[in-house]
Formats: sequence, C-alpha cells, structure tokens
Amino acid sequence: MLQIIDKRKYTYIASAALVVLSVTIIFVWGLRLGIDFKGGTLMEIQFTEEIPTAQEIRDKLSAIGLNGLTVQLSENNTAILRYMASDEELNEKVVASLMEFDADAEQLRVDFIGASISNQIKRNAIMAIIFSVIAIALYIAWAFRKVSYKIPSWQYGLGAVIALTHDIVITLGIFVVLGRFWEIEIGIPFVAALLTILGYSVNDTIVVYDRIRENILYARDKENFEELVNKSLNETLARSINTSFTVIIVLLAIIFFGGETIKFFSLALLAGISLGTYSSIYIASALLVSSYNYKIGKK
Repeated sequence: MLQIIDKRKYTYIASAALVVLSVTIIFVWGLRLGIDFKGGTLMEIQFTEEIPTAQEIRDKLSAIGLNGLTVQLSENNTAILRYMASDEELNEKVVASLMEFDADAEQLRVDFIGASISNQIKRNAIMAIIFSVIAIALYIAWAFRKVSYKIPSWQYGLGAVIALTHDIVITLGIFVVLGRFWEIEIGIPFVAALLTILGYSVNDTIVVYDRIRENILYARDKENFEELVNKSLNETLARSINTSFTVIIVLLAIIFFGGETIKFFSLALLAGISLGTYSSIYIASALLVSSYNYKIGKK
C-alpha cells in the first residue's frame, strides 16, 4: 500500500508556495482581460495570400492609434485583432489598412462589446464562481453529516473549498504568466473553464470522500483515522488517475488540433483538471487527517 498521506507536509509546502506565487503575480501583473471584460472590438480577417506577421500588422495599424491592440494569428491565414474601440469608422480604416497587404483579404467577423455590458459580465462571472463554491461547500457538509463523529461534517466541505481555491488560484496564476509573456487574454470561455474545473475537481474530491465515509462506517473505531484515509486514497487512486488521464488526452488533442477559438479554453481545463486530481488527494483528503490529528492533540 502506498503511503500517500505521509507526504502531506511536503505537498502542503509545495502547494502553499505555488498559491503565494500565483497571488503575488496576480496582484503585481494582473490578468490580461479580453474585450469581454473591457469592452471593444474583435475583428477576424482572412488573407488569401501569405499572411503578414503579427508585428507587421501592428506596425501597419500604428498610424491609426488603436488602444490595447493585440494580434493573434491562427490557421487558414487568419488574423484575430482585438482593440479598445467600438467605432465603425475606425474599423473601416483598420480593414482598409490590412487590405494593403492583400487586396482580396476578407473580414470574416466583427464583434462589439460596450463598457457597461463588459462590467456586468465581469460581475456576473465573479458571482457565479463565488456562489458555486458556497453551494459546493454546503452540499458536501450536508452529504457527509453521518460521519461527523470523527471530524465535523463541515470540515469535509471546508477541505473541498480549500482544494478548489488552490486549483483556481494556480490556474489564474498560469494565465497571468501567459498573458504577461505571450499576450494571451481571458474572456467568457475562460470563466466557463473555471466553472468546469470547479465541477470536475469537486467530483474527484467527492469520490475520495465517499470512500472515506464508507470505510469509516465499516471500521468504526477499529482503524486509525490516518491509516483509514490512506487506505481510501489507495482504493480510489487508480480510478482518479485513469479518469483524469483520459480527459487530459482529449484536451491535448483539442489544444493541438481543435483550432484557435477553443485552444486556451482547453488549456485552462488542462491546468485545472490536473491540479484538481492532485488537490483531491494531497489537499482535500490530507486536510481531514491534519484536522483530526489537531483535534486529538488538543485532547
């Protein structure tokens, strides 16, 4: 039997370091918000000839004076432009400038988002994540009320919330770095990815918790709680790893072959699901043991 719980001190240190680093860079650098959250224009242009480089496009459009311009090149000779303006006349100038590279270039789409709408989207996104976490904590506390004689049932919910926070904060930190050095912006798909991560991560945690509950009810006081949790983790480890591995394979396929529009949505899921598998074992479950040992030590 693998001694998983014994390693919790090391995983606590590693996780705490990653969370502190992520929080620090979030406050220092900040997330690179897309037009969903800031308002502006998203334009997609397809070139029939060889597509210019992102720097060439930026140089060409510099005379127009676009605020917050980012250029993203994708498949099929397509360029995606984002900038902080919602002016039809300005957009016509952008198209005219790009057609100097290729007279047959075609504007595939143009989307406008106003500042008031983007602020509402931002508030709704934050509230959706907060309410999801609260609902998850309350559900787990209620679901595990029958095993509260070892530790209070609310601590199961607290452990799950700490693990979820760990997953979300580190995922945010990863995207701060991507935005800082690779100009990757986040939008509504990223929020959808975070909510999906919450659902997947808590599902993995509940599978482990459920096995702990079964073993507690079966063993009663015949086994040491730490040994019981370690046994439960060993019994669910293969299932957790195999499930996550199959999902990761699919996400990697989407990232490499699925196109630009869902690439970073899939990347967020990949980071969050990998972290969720880890945290369900080394954070959520390990915290139960630490809490129990602390309670016993006080007595």
